[in-house]
Amino acid sequence: MKINAAQVKKLREATLAPIMDCKAALQETEGDLKKAKELLRKKGLAHAKGLAGKETKEGLIYSYIHAGGKIGVLLEINSQTDFVARTEEFKDLAKDIAMQIAALNPAYIIREEVPEEVVRKEEEIYRGGAKGKPKKVVDKIVKGKMEKFYKEVCLLEQPFIKDEKITIREYLDSVMAKFKENIVVRRFVRYKLGEE
Repeated sequence: MKINAAQVKKLREATLAPIMDCKAALQETEGDLKKAKELLRKKGLAHAKGLAGKETKEGLIYSYIHAGGKIGVLLEINSQTDFVARTEEFKDLAKDIAMQIAALNPAYIIREEVPEEVVRKEEEIYRGGAKGKPKKVVDKIVKGKMEKFYKEVCLLEQPFIKDEKITIREYLDSVMAKFKENIVVRRFVRYKLGEE
């Protein structure tokens, strides 16, 4: 099937994937834009998983002040090379993540950071609310509520505020796939006026 430049441009703008990858995805999906987007996401996520664990010593400290000056975020985000850290796309990623933190106030970056006592306390609360039900049902309820809890308190598991169909982890993975570099959200602090 013949793919025209307008189709490739539209897919590239939607996914930020390299032009040749966009063209190949459109050819593979016979010009179906929606299927091509899904194909690129799958390939990108697979590639991003292979980058995890590579050393990230470059990056930037990004500051974001929310409209009105009532909420501020200080974020450290790292990349493998200074070249990537200086790009506009990397700065846009930092801004998007800082805005996410300002808007949804996550407490942790990943679920593995949640202290064991916090996990136990949450599970205890959910078990108490499901008293009287069979153990299998209670376990299922607790598991479901814990997944919801992680999506609320862990940055990388939250739905992206600019596109709720994907998580912050998926957004980060798509940027990693584009740069072919590991990118890590190292740490952040969120300030709200009047809060201790």
